[in-house]
Amino acid sequence: MNDLEITGLTHSYGRDARALDGVGFAVPRGSIVGLLGPNGSGKSTLIKNVFDLLRPQAGTITIDGSPHAAPDAKRKAVYLSSNDYLPEFLTAAEYAAMIARFYGLEVDREEALELFSRFGMDGRYDDLVEDYSHGMRKKTQLMVALMVRRRLTVIDETLNGVDLEALHLAEKELAGLRDEGLSVLLCTHDFPVLERLADEVVFLDRGRVVYNAPTADLVAEHGSLERMVYGYLESGER
Repeated sequence: MNDLEITGLTHSYGRDARALDGVGFAVPRGSIVGLLGPNGSGKSTLIKNVFDLLRPQAGTITIDGSPHAAPDAKRKAVYLSSNDYLPEFLTAAEYAAMIARFYGLEVDREEALELFSRFGMDGRYDDLVEDYSHGMRKKTQLMVALMVRRRLTVIDETLNGVDLEALHLAEKELAGLRDEGLSVLLCTHDFPVLERLADEVVFLDRGRVVYNAPTADLVAEHGSLERMVYGYLESGER
């Protein structure tokens, strides 16, 4: 069973601006799949299509077997964007409660306080988001996703800008989601994180899948994910 399955996904922003060109891959249940690609490769467009923020012009997307635009599918996935645009007029507690309500859930305050403490934000749960630093907002996005624990968590560069201790803890928490049988699509340029965490890696370039294979196989073939990516970009194969 796949928690996310994409087949023949195509999206263009104009006659000569095809951002996705027949992309297809899956995120198997209970796995972490890394999503790599240079700027302009189509990663953010793909994620926006998954969450119905852009409408696919061709192809299909399913979440846990349901069409991605169906209410049931939307309740099973959570999206952490690359920016830190959180509602500044809310406290973190209010923001967490708002997101939880979208999924028909309630936040356990004690669990939330413990999670904030572990991520180095002890005593800040009831503070306004406007008083948070960039890194604190990124951590808040992640912690709220961990609170709602959806079948599919999609992370678009959200871990960029967090401190090293929080990044280490985030890796453990994401591995914990996998251990629970949940799935993660992790979009990041942090090659070592993907090598430690991802079961599989999908590498996009110019809207097409270049590599889609188990992480261990790609590292064995190329030496590292970094060598794979830069070797390809310098090879002239584009």
